[in-house]
Amino acid sequence: MSSAPGEAPQNTPDQAVLYEERLWPSFWVWLIAAGFSSAVIVMFAPISMAVGYGAAAVVAVIVFTLLVLSTPRIAVTATTLTVGRATIERTYLGSVEWFAGEDATHQRGPGLNGLAYLCIRGWISPVVRVEVTDPEDRTPYWLVSSRHPERLAAALAA
Repeated sequence: MSSAPGEAPQNTPDQAVLYEERLWPSFWVWLIAAGFSSAVIVMFAPISMAVGYGAAAVVAVIVFTLLVLSTPRIAVTATTLTVGRATIERTYLGSVEWFAGEDATHQRGPGLNGLAYLCIRGWISPVVRVEVTDPEDRTPYWLVSSRHPERLAAALAA
């Protein structure tokens, strides 16, 4: 499909996003980042307080930028599943299960297959396990953190 210059490309039904989520850090992660940045003041205070405040501001900008840039996006369309930088066609997806509490802890720990694709965040407890059925892919499943695992599983089952 081509479009004339200045025209926005038309979204097809296959490209429509059925589910989308960003795995933003929790409040306490932002609080720790702010505390870490403020601690820089103490390190540079012997030189001068102005240098300490300046260094703290620079560290804060760097830390907060890294947190924002490293926040993965989960997107489900009619044809693909995208988690972070990885994308897989939905034709290669099998069963979908979600876990919370102790079951999620087991999936992230003792129940984990070393070949699985992981996009898990320590500040998000529930996980969704998506089986990969592609015979050419050694990855048995994707394990993905989600704040709304039931909605993600429903979107993948649709």
